[in-house]
Amino acid sequence: MNAPALPPAPPPTSGFSRRAALGALAALAATPVLAGRATAAPGSTASTGTTATTRTTGTSAAAADPDLGPNVLIFDPAMPIADIQAKVSSVFSTQESNQFGTERFALLFKPGTYDGLDVNVGFYTHVAGLGLSPDDVDIHGLVHVEADWMQGNATQNFWRSAENLSVTPTGGSNRWAVSQAAPLRRVHIRGEVPLWNGYDGWSSGGFMADCKVDGRVVSGSQQQWLTRSSTLGSWDGSVWNMVFVGVDGAPPQNFPNPSHTVVDRAPVVREKPFLYVDGSGAYQVFVPALRTAASGVTWSGGAQGESIPLSDFHVAKPGDSTATINAALAQGKHLLVTPGVYQLDATVEVTRAGTVVLGLGIATLVPGGGITALSVADVDGVKISGLLIDAGAANSAVLVRVGPQGASAGHAADPTLLQDVFVRIGGAQAGRATVSVEINSSDVIGDNLWLWRADHGSGVGWDVNTSDTGLVVNGANVTMYGLFVEHHQKAEVVWNGNGGRTYFFQNEMPYDPPNQAAWTDGSRNGYPAYRVADAVTSHEAWGVGSYCLFLNDPTVVAENAFQVPDRAGVAFHDLVTVSLGGDGTISHVINTAGDPVNSANTGISYLVSYP
Repeated sequence: MNAPALPPAPPPTSGFSRRAALGALAALAATPVLAGRATAAPGSTASTGTTATTRTTGTSAAAADPDLGPNVLIFDPAMPIADIQAKVSSVFSTQESNQFGTERFALLFKPGTYDGLDVNVGFYTHVAGLGLSPDDVDIHGLVHVEADWMQGNATQNFWRSAENLSVTPTGGSNRWAVSQAAPLRRVHIRGEVPLWNGYDGWSSGGFMADCKVDGRVVSGSQQQWLTRSSTLGSWDGSVWNMVFVGVDGAPPQNFPNPSHTVVDRAPVVREKPFLYVDGSGAYQVFVPALRTAASGVTWSGGAQGESIPLSDFHVAKPGDSTATINAALAQGKHLLVTPGVYQLDATVEVTRAGTVVLGLGIATLVPGGGITALSVADVDGVKISGLLIDAGAANSAVLVRVGPQGASAGHAADPTLLQDVFVRIGGAQAGRATVSVEINSSDVIGDNLWLWRADHGSGVGWDVNTSDTGLVVNGANVTMYGLFVEHHQKAEVVWNGNGGRTYFFQNEMPYDPPNQAAWTDGSRNGYPAYRVADAVTSHEAWGVGSYCLFLNDPTVVAENAFQVPDRAGVAFHDLVTVSLGGDGTISHVINTAGDPVNSANTGISYLVSYP
């Protein structure tokens, strides 16, 4: 994602001034070590009134913090705040501009109050509370993302996250100026949340789920954003594509200008699993319950779901062999992947129903020899979350596969989930993959996927980081919330299964076709961003956008952004196409409907519905 022309800025808002830079950082080692618990933390008991169920098999009280590897820092409110701040600031010093580095960190906060703490969240940094409720961890200060490293431009603020904590922000405002792969989950902000860096910068996000914001969310220059299953004080702003699904306090439906797509309820969803400390000090992973027709946060009346003791997990650390990981999975273990980069010499195979694979610190899997990085069997209830898949030098036919081709079982009662699963082809190194994610199982839920063929970084070029397609869906009744797919070289999403639903889609076509002849699908100009196969009889999508920026040859044309069969069961709502800077043309929004975008017109085309 590069910066397009800056959209018009909204009027100034209270509490929205640029924050001062952080003070001098402590002179600590760049790679910190595991921080142990100083004393029993106040407020460390689990929230009362929960209806969580806990497995008793294998559960034991934890006398000390588990060994989660050298890149996990565990903080206790009994520690001196200056010591916590020094470690947090040291991590940020390493990670602020470390866009394609190999360092990974998780900063975990035990229940209690942390006064005067400033957590500036850089690349590959995962900040999380260890309570059962977000309100169990209260940071009086900031947990924020700035874009100072790019002079206010937040369009490359990727690969970071914050979850399961509350923030009482200094000055009443907690900025989260991000783009893709930078989710806010299960967070309570007692104030305002600006989603951009202010009047000096762009932003291109983004995703928020199971969050409560007491004040306003100010979208500013955000080009697009999905808010799901949350509660907001209010929302201020719109550029091209703001989508709200199951959000209490969402603005009213209006499209376009402002471009607010509002769906009252999420039809079926389960929130992301998370690590927490129970009242005895034992570490567990909480798996929230599946919800249907859902709106608002899951945690306001107590946690609903199941707790799994950490002893039921294999805790993977950098340097673990794929054979070790697969042996643990085959023995019935769940998998906690601690921060780091894992070089795979074989596919990670998830074969058991109900398996939880939970990554910390944007844990990264790199497949070698053209293998598939991660394969999930056609079974019920697998949960995959918090992973970055980085394509290797040898071409992989598929990087992530859910279910074998031809899978036919139904999983509606207990669907498999992919949450905060990100795929990168190029950028860190020259990677290649034909397809990023292939879903063959039915009823799968995708929740915040960014499938990115790199447009900048190392190993980037039309013939270097090659990739045909980001997502192929063959399974029936697959649902996507927050689908970001960018820069692939053919049709970027190919949907072959019936009953598919997408709530929010963001796409940029490849920046780098050398000319029209190199980017032609038979007799048609270019490739669609999103293709629904001709045989599909039912499919629906809300809040979808595709943009072009053909830097090598601005005369390149894409026939349309969305290509779908013309039949009653296929419907799209609130569509937008944009020619960024007028560099290139998209002739139609969907099929032959919608005005062209290029340098000869406004560069933006909206379509309220199709057909």
